[in-house]
Amino acid sequence: MRISSKLAAAGAFAAGASAENYLGFNSGATMADRSAKMLADFEAEFTTAQGLVGAPGLFNAVRLYTNIQAYSEDDPIQAFEAAIKTNTSILLGIWTSGTTSIAKEISALKKAVDQYGTDFTDLVIGISIGSEDLYRNSATGVANKAGVGNSPDALVGFIGDYKTAFKGSALANVPVGHVDTWDVWPNSTNKPVLDAIDWVGVDEYPYYENGKGNSIKNAGSLFDSAYDATVAAVGGKPVWVTETGWPATGPDWDEAVASVANAKTYWDEVGCRKLFGKTPTFWYNLRDSNPENTMKFAITQNLSTKPMFNLTCPTTFDTLSSTSSSASGTATATATKTSGSSTGVSSSTATSTSGSDASSSGSSSGSDSGSSSGTGTASSATASTTSPVAGLGAHSMQLISVAPYAGLAIFGAFFAFF
Repeated sequence: MRISSKLAAAGAFAAGASAENYLGFNSGATMADRSAKMLADFEAEFTTAQGLVGAPGLFNAVRLYTNIQAYSEDDPIQAFEAAIKTNTSILLGIWTSGTTSIAKEISALKKAVDQYGTDFTDLVIGISIGSEDLYRNSATGVANKAGVGNSPDALVGFIGDYKTAFKGSALANVPVGHVDTWDVWPNSTNKPVLDAIDWVGVDEYPYYENGKGNSIKNAGSLFDSAYDATVAAVGGKPVWVTETGWPATGPDWDEAVASVANAKTYWDEVGCRKLFGKTPTFWYNLRDSNPENTMKFAITQNLSTKPMFNLTCPTTFDTLSSTSSSASGTATATATKTSGSSTGVSSSTATSTSGSDASSSGSSSGSDSGSSSGTGTASSATASTTSPVAGLGAHSMQLISVAPYAGLAIFGAFFAFF
């Protein structure tokens, strides 16, 4: 739903109004050949998303990982203009891994506000400061060579930087969140981040739940366990599902088998049963972008509006519902506080059934994240000043052996091209 002014929306959020249960996909800054996505590329994605045959709702939202156009210093990503042209709601992203400054991200976003005004800001539904930084910064992430993350203190600082930069602007009261794997949220070390945000983003891929019976028949219950653990850990703050999906092609992963039929089953048992229309959801993904990844998550080929499987939701499901219902998308934010607040409603009474030990996590990101700034090559990016090569996540899975990392969440931060 397009609203007349983001300033009005900010007031609604501050008053505790419910956010829509958005439906969308993730979109990175680059194409499969590592070239920059341009206006026409983003516009084609967003148009296809809204025209998917049989979709159980209108997929008219997009999650971005950066504000910076690929290979530029701090130009606004051209996804912004494409969103305006297609009336696509935007979950903004600021890339924060491997850096000590988000100045260029802020600069790009300010340029977009100045250039597009309320045509742009009216479409912004939230912003994520960082994506899976806490996982990468964890002992498990380090052991898995997941790439450079960032600390809770750094993320809290970046959240403050964003709020200071946009105080009094049309983006001042946009709900601020952070996206990470489910297992970081029960960890008390990360509580400063939780205290500073308005909503929680969770990435969860049962496909990678090694050692937990991760066949497709168990995918729904594995997702529920991780989701319920997140809801139970975040103290009533809204939980948005920012990445989840099942690959249509690729190698087996323990008991998990990639196939079109299984991708359809996962869509039904997780998306239709648990998420769609119940919580803001950004599916992974509309199209694949990383050529190295042998696991392909796209639900379409060549951005056809006819998906590879029937998107129509069934009326019955094989997965028994968990005791936790999907958390509300309700979020609040105020311009006067340096830390976020939330009046999110959750009816969950569930406790974690899958534990909070990061070493047992099967959450595996499929992040199409990040930007490559300043030059035409990823290797020349400077971590302290530019958006680094972003998290490969599920896209890096094929680069490492399954056996040494069974049951672990495996991510990467060494490619910026998705």
